[in-house]
Amino acid sequence: MAYYRTDCIEKPVSKAFEKLGHLVGSHPVWFFVIPLIVSTALGGGLLFLKDYKDNDVENQFTPINGPSKQARHFVKEMFPNNDSLFSSQRLYAEGNYAVLIYSVEEENILTDELFEEISDLDKVVHNLSVNVNETQISFKHICARVNGKCVSNPILDIIEHKCINLSFPIHKWEGENVFLGSTVGGVEERDGVIQKAHAIRLFYFLQDKPGASQWLQQFQNVVSSRGLKVSHFTSKSRQEEIEKHTKDGIPLFSITYSLAISFSVLSCMRLDNVRNKFWVSCMGVLSAGLAVVSSFGLMLYFKVPFVITVANSPFLILGIGVNDTFIMISNWQQTKVKDPVEKRMAETFKEAAMSITITSLTDVLGFYIGLMSEFRSVQSFCLYTSTSIIFCYIYNIFFFGGFLALNGRREQSNRHWLTCCKVPTQTPKGKSSAYRLCCVGGDYDQETGAEKQQPVTHFFKSYYGPFITKPWIKVCVMFLYAGYLSGGIYGCLSLQQGINMTDLAADDSYVVNYYDDDRKFFSRYGPNVMVVVAEEFPYWNKNSRFALNHCMEKLHNLKFVNRNLSVSWLDVYLQYAENKSLNLDNENAFMGNLSSFLMLYPEFMLDINVTEGKINASRFFVQTLDISNSSMEIMMFHELRDKAQNCNATKLLVFHPLFIYLDQYSVIVSSTIQNVGFTTSVMLVVSLLLIPNPLCSLWVTFSIGSVITGVTGFMALWGVNLDSISMIILVVCIGFSVDFSAHISYAFVSSKKSTANERVIDALFSLGYPVLQGAASTIIGVCVLAASKNHIFRVFFKIMFLVMLFGLAHSIIFIPVFLTLLSCNSSNTKKKMTMPEVIPKVIMLENKSMAYENYAFTKDNFHGCRQTVKTQRTQIYCIPNNKMRSVWCSDPDCP
Repeated sequence: MAYYRTDCIEKPVSKAFEKLGHLVGSHPVWFFVIPLIVSTALGGGLLFLKDYKDNDVENQFTPINGPSKQARHFVKEMFPNNDSLFSSQRLYAEGNYAVLIYSVEEENILTDELFEEISDLDKVVHNLSVNVNETQISFKHICARVNGKCVSNPILDIIEHKCINLSFPIHKWEGENVFLGSTVGGVEERDGVIQKAHAIRLFYFLQDKPGASQWLQQFQNVVSSRGLKVSHFTSKSRQEEIEKHTKDGIPLFSITYSLAISFSVLSCMRLDNVRNKFWVSCMGVLSAGLAVVSSFGLMLYFKVPFVITVANSPFLILGIGVNDTFIMISNWQQTKVKDPVEKRMAETFKEAAMSITITSLTDVLGFYIGLMSEFRSVQSFCLYTSTSIIFCYIYNIFFFGGFLALNGRREQSNRHWLTCCKVPTQTPKGKSSAYRLCCVGGDYDQETGAEKQQPVTHFFKSYYGPFITKPWIKVCVMFLYAGYLSGGIYGCLSLQQGINMTDLAADDSYVVNYYDDDRKFFSRYGPNVMVVVAEEFPYWNKNSRFALNHCMEKLHNLKFVNRNLSVSWLDVYLQYAENKSLNLDNENAFMGNLSSFLMLYPEFMLDINVTEGKINASRFFVQTLDISNSSMEIMMFHELRDKAQNCNATKLLVFHPLFIYLDQYSVIVSSTIQNVGFTTSVMLVVSLLLIPNPLCSLWVTFSIGSVITGVTGFMALWGVNLDSISMIILVVCIGFSVDFSAHISYAFVSSKKSTANERVIDALFSLGYPVLQGAASTIIGVCVLAASKNHIFRVFFKIMFLVMLFGLAHSIIFIPVFLTLLSCNSSNTKKKMTMPEVIPKVIMLENKSMAYENYAFTKDNFHGCRQTVKTQRTQIYCIPNNKMRSVWCSDPDCP
């Protein structure tokens, strides 16, 4: 395995890139201009951004085929809403509504003075009106109704009539039981009677009529302009808040690009006026920007929805593009400055293009696998991002490659990087040091023929490489890795799931204040959940009723369910029959008396679907308790669903509009594991095909799992939940882990050094600095997002920071050490290990005879050397002093 190479694909692809590099170097202007024209044409699609923006929270951030959506479809079909008999607990969707929470910290809110203030605010809301098509529409025109009247807030009527002793949570008012658990909060009670309360919540429900949206907007404007201590929320709030995120991302993206350009320029800056890479680094950043413009425009031409999560994509593409740029520049700098530009480009493409092809291909495939996700927001992100990576790769090869060749021609003519005027390579006599600093350039390493090493590159070769390969340092690195892995695993075990609705709003949003007050004062009672009998059922049969009651009993026995607050039309009907001395144990009696019962209790008409004399479906309600955080929501959601599914009496469904959002808890882990698993498998296959050593391909795959474990664990310790947003970035994590590890691994197996330690040093010398540049540029770019007031952008920063940090640590610390412990030898290494370290110098005499000089020198004296063996004779091709020599010998001492 150590000497086996899987380079049947790598070799011809590398040769093809060598020819492509020569072509780009020969005609750089065309390759530079055409991408500009293409990106301009495709960028026109951005004009449709507003038309195809889709930030519907339910559509984008909940599972596409979630069970609760199927349950809602059944409820909607069986129990349609009745505009004349409105019931908030029976809604199958959130509907249109506005809500106010008025609260006090220490005082009792149930006082005459405070109640008068609440009553005034209520009157203001009722008097709100909007102008729609020159028609004045007030609350009474669009309000939800019961028996022809707008749905009221009973607590206002109760307090207005000076009721002192309010029973809680059920209060008897005008012959009906009124549930106060959702309207009176922060309650202190004794013997079921309210002694003190700190909050009152008022609901204003609307019909789905023209003017409802405008009225809700007007409601927010009026409430926000008042000086009252009140928090508010509407059915449009989530949507409006997430819409703001896209606008907030524009200035952040501008700052990120500015920082990326600045860092790229500084990291590529050379004091030499000819070798300076100022414009090259700028074009690298521009190349990434053009890729984003082209891909986004193309997607919008094809009417692909633009979701808020896609706003994170440019930050990612910038990191990938700049990283690839640094790889290209690094390989260019290692070519001979005196060679023709075409040859230098061919050599650059042979190494760099192959390396970035591996990473780009794995990134693209990884994101296309993300299209299998259950979340549309993830699908949109992956589609936009994968397309952007394709354009980023193409533009790096052609657009950036073309400019690199143009810049190479400037350097070949020894022209100034700014003025493009020819400058001397040496300071003329009589010129000042300022002249030398500004007007002299073109120096290079006379020994190697390449550009002079930058200080950081020299550091990797002369100091860091030898340091990391010391035996005791390797031991320390192994202990460091064990600590890293332990921390990651511990964090994974404490990872929380799901996205909180608060996280969809900005920190300074009124929505956050509402959620805080809701959690603080009204967490005692959770959602009122429907329990639906989803098929025909013989309710008149005693044994069947007993079996159904047994299922309901299991639901009532759950610790977060209050059996006393449950509502069952069947229990009320049986009680009604007992009071009337009716026998309902046969079908005719049961169905015959049902209509008279429903006339007496009209609200139950909404709970029974009777068609052709048969009850096709019915529903009951259970009241949940103490659902104060996402963990309680998860437990409540799963236990209710499990109990319902395990009912043997009939087919039961549990549903509440909130469950649409809780469905993510059922699929988020499995979806993440599926995406990560598939992507990692694809990465392994690609690595096996393109990295010419299977063992090193396994190391690349290992680094993927290692980085994902670390990022997942430490993001949990940093307070980031596993949700649809973080799942997207975990897929990103896979791509970047491949980027980092593949570059170093490919450089390792491509090295011609004889020992593993030497090959690691050579790989770090070649690509250590570019990898460091790429990670640093991305970290600097996303650091801007840390200051964002939007949770989505801050999560992106946290995870990307961890990805960059751990990916960089694997590429320049862990992977190099692991490669030396389990060496991945290249094919020519096996040959070199049989060669003596000291090669006798062969001298070509004028008479074409051979002579050996008693002088020994290492292979480093040659710029390049290779050998072929034929029978007992060895032919050596060497290039001392840049001149080809060919020698045949049969001497046993001849290498």
